[in-house]
Amino acid sequence: MAVSQARLRTRTQFYLNKYLSGESMDYRQILALFFPILIDQAFIVGLNLVNTAMISSSGVSAVSAVNMVDSLNIFLINVFVAVATGGTVVVAQYKGNGNSQMVSRATAGSITSVSMIALGIGLLIIGFHNPLLQLLFGSASPEVLDSARIYLIGSSISFLGIAIVQAVCGALRGIGKSRASLFLSLIMNILYVLLNILFINYLNMGVMGMTIAINIARFAGAACALYYLFKIDETLHIRIRHLFHVPIAMLRKILFIGVPFAAEQMFFNGGKLLTQVFIVSLGTYAIATNAIASSLAGVFQIPAAALSLTVVTVVGQCIGRGNVEDARKFVRSFLWLGSLFLTVVGLVLMPFFHLLVGLFSPPAEIVDDIFWVLLMTAIIQIPLWSVSFILPSALRAAGDARFTSITSMLTMWLFRVILGYILGITLGMGIFGVWLAMNSEWGVRGAIFMWRFRGKKWYKHKLI
Repeated sequence: MAVSQARLRTRTQFYLNKYLSGESMDYRQILALFFPILIDQAFIVGLNLVNTAMISSSGVSAVSAVNMVDSLNIFLINVFVAVATGGTVVVAQYKGNGNSQMVSRATAGSITSVSMIALGIGLLIIGFHNPLLQLLFGSASPEVLDSARIYLIGSSISFLGIAIVQAVCGALRGIGKSRASLFLSLIMNILYVLLNILFINYLNMGVMGMTIAINIARFAGAACALYYLFKIDETLHIRIRHLFHVPIAMLRKILFIGVPFAAEQMFFNGGKLLTQVFIVSLGTYAIATNAIASSLAGVFQIPAAALSLTVVTVVGQCIGRGNVEDARKFVRSFLWLGSLFLTVVGLVLMPFFHLLVGLFSPPAEIVDDIFWVLLMTAIIQIPLWSVSFILPSALRAAGDARFTSITSMLTMWLFRVILGYILGITLGMGIFGVWLAMNSEWGVRGAIFMWRFRGKKWYKHKLI
């Protein structure tokens, strides 16, 4: 028994050294980055699952309203998260380059730029919430629209809080401090769930309760993130005054990555938002089916999503050191790992479908639709998800932001939106057709990114 365990350890270490170690970093450093991010992603997705399940207890109208607004929130939040990603890339490259002073400046620049963008977006949405809801979801029932209005205004107020958390966590991941990033994320998300339990389950406040909870949690998370940065962290040496004096040259570097990615997120999530409009026209049951299936699909993608975040730091530091071969090697390993994780998680979770879907207490009429949508996605994502999401994260970390953004925008609108409308609405395939179009778009986009990765242009950008 002891001999077989020793052989297993030896073989495991051999493969870890072969595929996850190089001159820039070894497998211990990569695993130290990955596991906190994995736990963070598991908590985020798991807690969102619990939140969706809790709001489901308030009825189909409530879950439909929250899902509609969250599709808009994802569109908006990803704009400033994209700029935070630009900060992560610049921080990671300076870290790889060994320039600690510029790491600190990049961190301050990321927090300042992300906060200002989030504040502007939040104020804009609050000012125009009525016409926006009518434009996007006017065909929804009055009850759904009333709940959506409350949740949209409340979510917009909270944007500044989550922006600060995202910027700080992104910078910490860039320098390899994923444990600190995990801790800050957990504070915000666990507080959100606990407050939802109080406001929704015990006080029966429904959507209003969820709105209050999200604001308290996000601003408490922001306060903790800034406190950590100013009082606890011993490497970045950032003070409050640094957030108000950021060199323009540093902002340009961050925005060089962040702006194309933000534009991509606007068009990409704008397409998803338009797809949501298709789904709204299919009725409240279709909205609920999409909401529950999306939540469950997110659970299946947790490990792969953690890899897509980890690869930004890994590739960023490799490029910062000027080691392209390490970057190529790690990207290939991450792609295979992503598909392996998707396979294993799908095989483990699909047999428990009825137990998982039962968390949402869905109407019996939509359970079969949720099952078939989820099964289709669980199969198709194994070969396609990694090249569609992990690979562009790697290209972006090398500075290849413009190409990845243009590709994502074009494939989203040409395939997911147009094909989704044709299959879902014109051909009458409903929610199944919309999801089939989304899965098809993964394949097209992934093929283009693989072609780019095999060439040399993706790592030729001079960022630092």
